[in-house]
Amino acid sequence: MFNKETEYALRSLVYIQHQNYQNLRPGIEEIAKEIEAPQAFTAKILQRMVRLGFVNSIKGKGGGFHFDESKSELSLKQLILSIEGGKILDGCGFGMKHCDANHPCPLHDQYGPIREAINKLVSEETIQSLAQKTNQAFKVLNF
Repeated sequence: MFNKETEYALRSLVYIQHQNYQNLRPGIEEIAKEIEAPQAFTAKILQRMVRLGFVNSIKGKGGGFHFDESKSELSLKQLILSIEGGKILDGCGFGMKHCDANHPCPLHDQYGPIREAINKLVSEETIQSLAQKTNQAFKVLNF
């Protein structure tokens, strides 16, 4: 549903938070391996996440990525919007530029509730809530 950059960012951030809960700060190599993503692409994505202020990094021995506990939780919606923009969450399911109740696409009535459910999900879930669920399902997710 989301592009690869969003998927890797999501998995990276959840993994980082999961490790942070164990007082660990993972590095690029570890993160890329654990989320099964190319290391160079993971590095590029995480650089962007640092620039956006979603996560922090410390260079050198004992460094790695970590979340600032003083900041509020990062919603999936914030993450998705920062990478993909709003079209994925409010656009037409058929891909039309002008789709609304007055000019509906062939999927308009069926896709509306799906879009609303996705928006509700990504607004309510956070990186932190997913990492907590990961802690509970550690072996299932292979983290």
